[in-house]
Amino acid sequence: MNGEDGVTSAPAQLEWKFSQVFGERTAGEEVQEVDIISAIEFDKTGDHLATGDRGGRVVLFERTDTKDHGGSRRILERMDGPVSRHPEFRYKTEFQSHEPEFDYLKSLEIEEKINKIRWCQTANSALFLLSTNDKTIKYWKVQEKKVKKVSEMNVDPSKAMGNGSAGSSSASTSGLKPCLANGGSLDRSYSYLSNDFSFPSSGIPSLRLPVVVTSNETSLMARCRRVYAHAHDYHINSISNNSDGETFISADDLRINLWNLEISNQSFNIVDVKPANMEDLTEVITSAEFHPTHCNMLAYSSSKGSIRLIDLRQSALCDTHSKVFEEQEPPGSRSFFTEIIASISDIKFGKDGRYLLSRDYMTLKLWDINMDSGPVATFQVHEYLRPKLCDLYENDSIFDKFECCLSGDGLRVATGSYSNLFRVFGCAAGTTEATTLEASKNPMRRQAQTLSRPSRSLSSIARVVRRGADSQGVDANGNSFDFTSKLLHLAWHPTENSIACAAANSLYMYYA
Repeated sequence: MNGEDGVTSAPAQLEWKFSQVFGERTAGEEVQEVDIISAIEFDKTGDHLATGDRGGRVVLFERTDTKDHGGSRRILERMDGPVSRHPEFRYKTEFQSHEPEFDYLKSLEIEEKINKIRWCQTANSALFLLSTNDKTIKYWKVQEKKVKKVSEMNVDPSKAMGNGSAGSSSASTSGLKPCLANGGSLDRSYSYLSNDFSFPSSGIPSLRLPVVVTSNETSLMARCRRVYAHAHDYHINSISNNSDGETFISADDLRINLWNLEISNQSFNIVDVKPANMEDLTEVITSAEFHPTHCNMLAYSSSKGSIRLIDLRQSALCDTHSKVFEEQEPPGSRSFFTEIIASISDIKFGKDGRYLLSRDYMTLKLWDINMDSGPVATFQVHEYLRPKLCDLYENDSIFDKFECCLSGDGLRVATGSYSNLFRVFGCAAGTTEATTLEASKNPMRRQAQTLSRPSRSLSSIARVVRRGADSQGVDANGNSFDFTSKLLHLAWHPTENSIACAAANSLYMYYA
C-alpha cells in the first residue's frame, strides 16, 4: 500500500474474530484419543477443508456462505471495498481412510493416525486428495452419486400375496409343486436336475423382479483409487503435490520418494541420506515440500535446523543440494538443548514460491530463496519457555512438532504454541504485528496489552528471556501455561484472512 507521499506503509494489524467450532467439548468432557485431530488442509480454492484424526478418519467441510450470493467468490473479491461476509463452513462427509495394521516381518504395529492430507486437482466436480499414515499413502476420490432405488416390482398386486406366494389362479399354478418360502421344493424329486421340469405356459405370477431407477437424491461416496505402499522403511512425515498435477513426493526420516499419481506400484528414490553405517547418522529429514510453481524444485528440512533446496534437473538422485539455508549459532551459546530445539518441524512455501517459512521449537523463520546467508525475519513464538527447557525435555514436550502457515498474500505468518494458543506475526516491512490468540470462542482473551514483534537482535532476545525467567509458571502475558494442551496443527485460507486450527478434537475457525 503506497501513501500519497510515496512512502510504503505497513498493513494495519488484524482484529481476529471467532467464526465457528466443530466438535466443541463440554466442560469436563473426556477426549477420546482417536478423535484428536492430527492434520488440517484447505484446498486451493479455499472452498473445502479436510481434517484427519488419530482414528484414521478424514472429515471434509465445505464453504456455504459463497453459494448464497450472486456471482462467484472471485467476482465478489473484485468488487470495490472489503467483503465483510462471515465465512461459514458445514460438515460435508467423512470416511475411514486408514485402519490399524501390523507388520509381521518387523513385529511392528502401524497406527491408523493420519499424518498429512494434501488436496489434488479436481475433475468432473469430484474432489481428489492424498492421505497418509506412517507407512501407506492413499489417493481418494470423493464424488456425489445419484442414489438408485427400487421403485416397483413387475407384478400385479391383485395377483400376489405376501413375499413370493402365488395368487388364487388355478390355471397359472397348475402343475407347480408346493414350495417353501425361500423357493425350495418340498418334493426332493422336483429339483433343477429333473428332466421333466417345465414352466407353466402362462408364466409364474409370483416371480417378483425389482425395477431399479435413479432418484434425484444424491449421496457423497469416497472411493480409494490408489494405494501407495511398501516404499518407506521409516515413518512418513510429509507428502507434497507437484505443480505439474501428475506427481507427488513422500518423505520419511531418511528418504524422499517421487511418485506418479497413476502408478501405485513404483516410485523413484530422489533423496537418500542414510549412511552406510547407521552409527554415523547425524541428522534426519523432518519435512519436505514441492515448490508451488516450479515442478523441478523442492525443499526439505533436517533435524539440524537446515533447509536444502534441490533441483530435479541436476541428477536422478538429488543427494547434492542447490542451496542450503541455515543460521549459524552465536559463539558460546551452545547447550545440551541447542540441537534439539534447532530441529525444524515444518516448512511451507509462500504462494509465489519466493519465500519459505520454517518452524523450529522456539521460533518461526522466514527465508528468501534467493538469499541463503540467513533468514530475512525471525519470530520468537514462546521465548518465555526457554528457562523451562529442562522440564520440557523431561516430559518430552521439547519433541513436539508444531506446524506453520503463511497467508495467501504473504503478509503474515502463523504457528501454534501451548495452552491452545497460536501466534500471528506480520512480516511486511515496518510492521510490528504480533498477536497471541487462544483456540476458544473468545480468541483475544489472552492478548497482551502491549504487543511487540521480536526482532533479530541479540539484545532484544536477551530481554525476552529475562522477562520469561521472572515468573516460571506463567507466559509473557502473565497466564499460566499448560503443556498438555498444545496447538500443533493449523492452516491459513489461501485467499482470505481466515485460519482453521485444531485443539484436541475441536476444529476452531477465525476470520479477520
